[in-house]
Amino acid sequence: MMLAALALMIQAPASVAPPVQPAEWAQLPPLPWRVPPRYDGEMARFVMEEVRAGRCVAAVTTATGQALQVDVALLIASDGRPRAIVPRAIGCATVEQYTSGLISRAVRENLIPDVERDTWYRASITFHWPS
Repeated sequence: MMLAALALMIQAPASVAPPVQPAEWAQLPPLPWRVPPRYDGEMARFVMEEVRAGRCVAAVTTATGQALQVDVALLIASDGRPRAIVPRAIGCATVEQYTSGLISRAVRENLIPDVERDTWYRASITFHWPS
């Protein structure tokens, strides 16, 4: 029994650690979209409600209302699928996770993958709404 387990361990492929996320987000290349997604005003409704309820204070005032940009880092596998999505902390976890979900959905079957290796990329969504 012990020999069988040892034989299986020897045959098992070694797992490869994913590349470490770079500390400098600006150094990450932008996501290689096939077709860049369009985010409409309706998608900003949740963010607007979080800000108006006082649960998120990261929004800025603009000439046309308010805006909130959320940046994410994505580890994309060589097959084009996301392996990890890490939102940049803005002090508003619900909006960070909401944005991660939107981007996760948008990348499906919509990236030009790096067929050589898993790679970290950056993306962002800026939500806009009237005051």
